[in-house]
Order: sequence, then structure tokens, then C-alpha cells
Amino acid sequence: MKDKTSKNQVLLKRQDFLKGMVAAPLVIAGLPNSAGAKPSASDAGNNVSYLFDSTKCIGCRSCTSACNQINDAELFSHDRPLDLSERSRTAIRVFLDDTKDKGTFIKRQCMHCLHPACVSACPVKAMRIDEKTGIVYNDPSVCIGCRYCMVACPFDIIQFEWDKKFPKIIKCTMCKETNLKTRGITACVDVCPSGALIFGTRKKLLAEAKKRIKKNPKKYVPKVYGEKDGGGTNILYIAGKDFDELGFPKNLGDESPAVITESIQAIYSWFIAPVVAFFLLFIPVSKNFKKVAGEENEG
Repeated sequence: MKDKTSKNQVLLKRQDFLKGMVAAPLVIAGLPNSAGAKPSASDAGNNVSYLFDSTKCIGCRSCTSACNQINDAELFSHDRPLDLSERSRTAIRVFLDDTKDKGTFIKRQCMHCLHPACVSACPVKAMRIDEKTGIVYNDPSVCIGCRYCMVACPFDIIQFEWDKKFPKIIKCTMCKETNLKTRGITACVDVCPSGALIFGTRKKLLAEAKKRIKKNPKKYVPKVYGEKDGGGTNILYIAGKDFDELGFPKNLGDESPAVITESIQAIYSWFIAPVVAFFLLFIPVSKNFKKVAGEENEG
């Protein structure tokens, strides 16, 4: 009687094991990844935004000084970086033309993509989008420093504090917790003396950019950079030269790189899930086998 009961228990445990091996991968594969749902472009009209008009920029770099002063107490308030680094969230780059006596200034900072690849690539949800404003930001209390966001960013914007004992990701947050909160405007736009930067909602600034291009077709190239590029961004640009000549990514296309990242994650999840499931089930199953083996030896 005892032997028969033991055999029935073994059969039941094996059945449970097989059911678990089938169900666990499906459960694990169905877990949501860090990217979440794709944002709707139609909902981006009221996002916080600013327009940079390169034809008006005089290269004074007041914007970079204000950014450092407002957002980073450790930095010198009068630093005027020539490009992005772990010491700067924004920078003004100059692109000289063939005559070498005239140049075009371009402001560099996080583009605050509508469907950001950095958010999609982050494995711990440290990189996030503020639902109300569309601002892309990093939560240092969650960030593990893997730097996947840096690799994923198509604009090569995100920086890392390599020399710090407890390093952080450095990028523009559009003064989310500083000037935007206290004055309702980003620090860089607040101090711009030439009108190269204007602040508002994405919808209104897109309309303003197109209005300027239509009014002065010889002054501007017929494109608003950021309207669709990389899936669309909250930072918009107009310029008098082709954007390919001004340091912007070539052949980026109108689809966000996040789409590719999320597709790869979906594929990998089906390979990883069975492995994870095996290890989750291996320990209790091995204990059951040992227990049954012990009972059979005793019998």
C-alpha cells in the first residue's frame, strides 16, 4: 500500500513539473519590459518644448552658463563647454562654412524624444518619460550604471560620470526640478539674449517654425528637425544649412530606434524565459526527487 501511494505521489509531482515547465516560460515571456506602451504622437502637442533657430544664435553661450548654474552646483557657473561631457548638460557647437569667416551655431542637449530609445533600452526603468510634460529623465536612485541608454541614444547625447565613485547619468532634464518648476521656463531659454531659443508647447512651436520657413524660404532649409526625425522630438530646430552638415545623425529616418530595441527584447524574452523557468523549477523538483528516492530506499 505504501509503495503504491509513493508511486502515485511521484506521478503527480512529475505531472506538476511538466505543467510548470510549460506554463512558466509563458508567464515570464509575458511580463512587461522596461519600455512600456509606445507614446502616441497625437498626444505630444502639449508637451513642454523649445525651438532653436540657428540663424539667430550668436554663440554667446549664455544658455550653457545658466544651465550649469541652475542644475549643477558642482560646476563653475561660467563654464561654457564646446561639447557635451559629464560636466555639461548642454553645449554650443560651431560649424564653419567653406569661407572660414562665418559659422553656424547649434545647441546640443537631450532631444527628449517622443518614443525614446534610452527608455526602451533601460533594464530597470531608471530612464523615464514624464507623462504630463514629455520630459525624458533619469532616476539616479534606481539607475545601476549599465549605460545601455548611452548606447541606445541615436543622438549620442547621454553622458556618464566616469571619474566619480558613485557615478550618475548626465543629461538635460529641461530643468524639470529647477527653473521649469520655479519659473515655468527652462534656464537656457530664460537667458537667451538673441531670441534663438523660444519656449512653449510642441504644437505651437511647430507652427511657429513652419511659419518662419514659409516667410523666409531663402533663409531656411525647408525642414523642421525633430518634427518626425527618430519618431519625433520635443526639441525642435530650424537652420539655414542642411542638418547633415550640422552634426545631426544621417539617415535616422522617421521611426524611433526604440522600435528595433523593443523587437529585440521581445525575441530575447522567448529564449531567456525557458532558461529562467528551468532554474526556478530545478531546486524544488530536485528536492522532491531526493525525498522520493529516500522513501524508496527506506522501503
